Amino acid sequence: MEPAINIMADVRAYCQVAYKRFSDNVPRAVDHELVRGVERDILKTLCMKLGGSRPSNSKGQPLGQARNEPFGPIIYDKAEVEDRVRRAQRAILSPSKPRKQFLEGDIDDLSEKSELSFSRNVVSLSISGPEVADLSFCDLPGLIASVGTGNGASTDIGLVEGLIKSYITRPSCIILLTVACETDFENQGAYRLAKLHDPDGKRTIGVLTKPDRIPTGEEKGWIDFIRNEREPLENNWYCVKQPSSSDLKQNITWHDARQREEEYFAGTSPWSELDSIFHKYLRTRNLVDRLSSVLSDLIAKRLPEIQEELEKSILETQKNLAALPPPPSTDPFNDIAALIYSFNADLHRHVMGIPDRDGVLQTIRPGQQRFREAIRETAPKFVPVARNSSSSFTLPRVTFLDNEEEFVFPSEEVGFGLSDYDSVVESVPETVPDLSIYVDEVYARAHEARTRELPGFYPFVVQQTYIAGIVYKWRTPALAYLETVQGIMSTKTKQLVTLHFGKFGQGVLEQRVKAIIHSHLKDCFERAEDRIKWLLELEDIPFTLNHHYFSDYKEKFLAYYKSAREEVIRKDIAEHIQAFERQPLGSSSPYVVSAPRPPYSPAVEREPTGIAKVLKGLVEMGITGTKPGDVYKILPPDAMAPAINIMADVRAYFQVAYKRVADNIPLAVDQELVRGIERDILKILYGRLGINGPDGHRIAKELAMESPQIADKRQDLMNKLERLRIATQELLEIRI
Repeated sequence: MEPAINIMADVRAYCQVAYKRFSDNVPRAVDHELVRGVERDILKTLCMKLGGSRPSNSKGQPLGQARNEPFGPIIYDKAEVEDRVRRAQRAILSPSKPRKQFLEGDIDDLSEKSELSFSRNVVSLSISGPEVADLSFCDLPGLIASVGTGNGASTDIGLVEGLIKSYITRPSCIILLTVACETDFENQGAYRLAKLHDPDGKRTIGVLTKPDRIPTGEEKGWIDFIRNEREPLENNWYCVKQPSSSDLKQNITWHDARQREEEYFAGTSPWSELDSIFHKYLRTRNLVDRLSSVLSDLIAKRLPEIQEELEKSILETQKNLAALPPPPSTDPFNDIAALIYSFNADLHRHVMGIPDRDGVLQTIRPGQQRFREAIRETAPKFVPVARNSSSSFTLPRVTFLDNEEEFVFPSEEVGFGLSDYDSVVESVPETVPDLSIYVDEVYARAHEARTRELPGFYPFVVQQTYIAGIVYKWRTPALAYLETVQGIMSTKTKQLVTLHFGKFGQGVLEQRVKAIIHSHLKDCFERAEDRIKWLLELEDIPFTLNHHYFSDYKEKFLAYYKSAREEVIRKDIAEHIQAFERQPLGSSSPYVVSAPRPPYSPAVEREPTGIAKVLKGLVEMGITGTKPGDVYKILPPDAMAPAINIMADVRAYFQVAYKRVADNIPLAVDQELVRGIERDILKILYGRLGINGPDGHRIAKELAMESPQIADKRQDLMNKLERLRIATQELLEIRI
């Protein structure tokens, strides 16, 4: 990658190459010239370089890598250069016409209007000779202020300025700023542009041309540039004098031109009167020598930096290419089949469970906990006292359920927006809510339901009515749980579809698969919903074969309700029992065997009272193993005993049924919806996509079509990568 140099005819003249511009003296295309000093005859190779700063073809479309197209045979006679260059300039501005027409046609016939007024492409010359310096430079079009009628497009001004900027903004570019002395310095826009992109003047070398046209009396202003006192530059300002138009018409030789320049600066004031230290800034040969030195220094400095920049650009471009979808498939049918199988395998993996926080089962679990909690909250709130006696009554904690209720993870509560409830609902005292069912209400309903039953018997329909009311409340949380899982599965399947199909083609395959999965998920949802309704219908009639489980709970709840009721209706006896249970065990207790008394110890024994006396009397009667709470059994029967028994029946059955439903509903949802989504998914996808039918290959090809935007972006990146790799290779071949 060689630093570009913006240079005018002065350097070209020094290289012993002369040619004219168009009649308007404005270069319409970039001229790139590679000049090397060698000890042999001058060799000139002229190419039309389709490239430049922004490579483009004849239609203005960007090219991947700039390329040189030879324009005619090698030139050994420098007198032929001017004609060949003019023809190349014409050809590059008429890209649709054949090259041969411009090589062989009459030059005067080629003066007709060109297709383009300017071009980003380049006329490239490679010049070798024994008396030329080693240089590589680009002669850019001059800035234009306006476009005349029929002389160009309205966009030419911006095009030329943009073209110049594309070169001079590069840190590796030396800017050779040419300023004609016949025009006021302030009116020349080239310096403004150079100053904008090289504000410190480190890359700019100023060149004053046409010193013989300085108006009388204004020489001092231009001399200040040579002294670097006006608009100072790090590499100074130079002044050169090139042959005039009349000199060129006389076919002045290169040596004569240099001789006349030497005579001009040696004998013309004020240039001849400059201090000797400034003479090195006059004449073309001094300028070219300085350019060679600056160019070598810049190359030595910039090579490592350019290498690093290239490596970074290559990595960035490769990263951007990798981020794009794969290029269009050459075998779309099999590629789509592979994607479908990959999607199916990944779906199965997620459905069966992955050890990730955001896995399907992990995301569903808080919903399961919330459903279980909602079902548990429907437990009947039986109160073993009459409504008119409940104002200050609070049920004690149900201690025998402490080890049966699961712990709720805080993360699950937060993650699913659950309320801040206790890990065990019935492990805290129950404050009587408005939905409480009081024992007198249960007793009244039992009496109202009696038909032909014998006295003391009550129909089972009472328990059945309470149970039916509980089961009815399960429908809402069950369907809410189903909708929650459906939402999770919908989100997860969409993510998987995007992951597997999102980069294929223009996205049509992804959208079609999403639509198919959505329809399939809807069918799974409906099957799961039917299954839930069926399971809840099973619960309409109370039933269990788990007799031991039910009996155990009934016994515990019966004792629980009786104990709580006795504390209200027989408060005095309850207080005696509690006082007895709180006192330390002593000799008066029938449960303690006292140590033998010494024979000399006085026999002093206190008579038991209250509960202790009752228990002692029972022991004396031969009834052993009694507890303080058993005292209630010898008391007269409670009139509400039938209602208490009904309450224990219903509450015990709830404990059996709710755990059954809390398992069966999630199982049904898992079977029909979670695992159901992958059931027959391959058959469904193949069938609905149609790729297994007679038009399968055609459909696959249509699905594989790539988005034009993606294709353009990929091509741009590949072109850029190609240019960067070629630049890297060329950089490695440079020898300083």
